[in-house]
Amino acid sequence: MSSCITLLCALLLLLGLSVEASSGGGGTTSFSYDLSGPALLALLNSPVHLAERMKRPLDGFSWQRGCLSHSGVRVTLADGSQWLVHKGDKFGISSQTVVVDARHMSDAWEVFEKKDFNGEDTVSDFVEAGGTDYTLVFNNCHAASLNMMEKESKRSWWCTRLACC
Repeated sequence: MSSCITLLCALLLLLGLSVEASSGGGGTTSFSYDLSGPALLALLNSPVHLAERMKRPLDGFSWQRGCLSHSGVRVTLADGSQWLVHKGDKFGISSQTVVVDARHMSDAWEVFEKKDFNGEDTVSDFVEAGGTDYTLVFNNCHAASLNMMEKESKRSWWCTRLACC
């Protein structure tokens, strides 16, 4: 049943719905960076304390229903700063999963899942869980945000594999 729903959503999306390369609408093909060099590296290495899976309507729509929406994960760091990790077609250059300062998020974003990561995973771990490539049906924003939230922390991954807990 879920594969039928996924296929239906993909077909509807192929009929003209698209997620644009911005966190709040009005996508663009140019890239604007808040951070680069050492500041970007520091962000990617920052521990994530809270992750919130969020969704918003697709660009050009005021409503959302299931996969007819865009999703991402807003992470909160130790210093209280918040960043949106999300994925979309042509969002990035070397990876389609990108990190955006949460101040760029529109009011249309809604939280629908929260998880405390206790600083055990970094922003880079979330980007990696989101994946580099994008495909509409099997490797989209919803799959990426789910992977980010469901991934095991480093500690529990080692514990389950080495039976040390």
